[in-house]
Amino acid sequence: MHLFSGLRVPAFLVLASSACVTAPAASSAAPPRDWIDPATGHRVVRLSDEAGTASLYFHQHAFTPDGKAVLVTTPHGFGYIDLATRALTPLVEGKVNVIQSGRVTGDVYFTRTEGEGTAVFAVSPVTRAERRIGLLPPRAGIAGVNADETLLAGTLTEEAPPADANFPPDSSTVIKKTLANPQGEWMRDDPSLRAKDGRAFTFAEQKEIRLARRLAARLPMALFTLDARSGEVRVVHRATDWLNHVQFSPTDPAQLMFCNEGPWHMVDRVWLVRTDGGAPAKVHARTMNMEIAGHEFFAADGRTVWYDLQTPRGESFWLAGYEPATGRRSRYHVERNAWSVHFNAAPHDPTLFTGDGGDAEMVAKAPDGKWLYLFRATPIPDVAELSAPDAADLISPGVLRPTRLVDMRGHDYRLEPNALFTPDGTRIVFRANFHGEIHTYAVDVAPAR
Repeated sequence: MHLFSGLRVPAFLVLASSACVTAPAASSAAPPRDWIDPATGHRVVRLSDEAGTASLYFHQHAFTPDGKAVLVTTPHGFGYIDLATRALTPLVEGKVNVIQSGRVTGDVYFTRTEGEGTAVFAVSPVTRAERRIGLLPPRAGIAGVNADETLLAGTLTEEAPPADANFPPDSSTVIKKTLANPQGEWMRDDPSLRAKDGRAFTFAEQKEIRLARRLAARLPMALFTLDARSGEVRVVHRATDWLNHVQFSPTDPAQLMFCNEGPWHMVDRVWLVRTDGGAPAKVHARTMNMEIAGHEFFAADGRTVWYDLQTPRGESFWLAGYEPATGRRSRYHVERNAWSVHFNAAPHDPTLFTGDGGDAEMVAKAPDGKWLYLFRATPIPDVAELSAPDAADLISPGVLRPTRLVDMRGHDYRLEPNALFTPDGTRIVFRANFHGEIHTYAVDVAPAR
């Protein structure tokens, strides 16, 4: 029986990770407050005072409506850091989970455990008054709030997994634990997992096996919206695919994106669905074995869906774009060292992107990839200004030209930096542990010299 058999039910949510961030062992010296990166010439500022303060996941909206403050998690809860003064305004303390900042009000949506359930709240950054949205049952999660703050969205796993299942737990939260073993017990090294030739699978390969097990379980799931005021719930899509990575368009309140989760080479991952009706639409279909597409996100104006595309995995790297309104597609080639765990788009310049780099153990196997990047998307022009007759129907090619912003070679990439442009586009906020402790930083887009 489906949980959402009626028209109205209480709100519900379970998120998988705490807002509190565990820091590595502290270094003996205090991290510098600001500096000019000697390798890049860009100014870097430490925004946080307290170790364990971290910026959010790459597609979580994290800024006040006026763009003057950024939302961060702390060892005590969460709050806003003023980008000019670096002053922290605490909003909520205790073991809580952040969903995102509201784009209209600046209210922060979050959850807190209550008894055996989890309750959803919004807190005002002005009065610190909390508004309770509802108490939620197990196996449900909310990951996003829409552009006008009228709806939240998430997923529910409608059947419990087997008690002995050795695969990652379901959650539609986008908050990520920061260090090794981010999903707990299921991520422990298991030497019994071996290849056909007897070789023990690597830790990364074991993770893929467990992801595949969860996908193969085909547990029934529901993608739903939750009315932020009335508590009305409406199912948007049901499937036995593994639904995850839910996010709303930053501009269209009815446009929702989700993924079919699992090992990326085994799924057509990226999907769109409208909350006001219609069937889900696939954003990208694989045409090559070992092709992968993922870590999808909306452009700041909501017109384009961008995603990491590799054809095949680990060999040829692209930032790919799809415009739902027109069907137009673009692909910008990325060099191996510039491949990034996450890309992100500038708020006012559609040709400008950022990326958080990656270490040599990640999918690109980049020998020199530990940098925070600024990218300029450069289209490849027609030869002699002669366009093919069907050019408008073909993929528009280009190249991402990288500029290094921050030297991340001292950073442990088990903590993903998750770069975020500030709303005015002048700085990029990220989290890092290159001084030992986890802190939130910002780097100027323009060089200091």
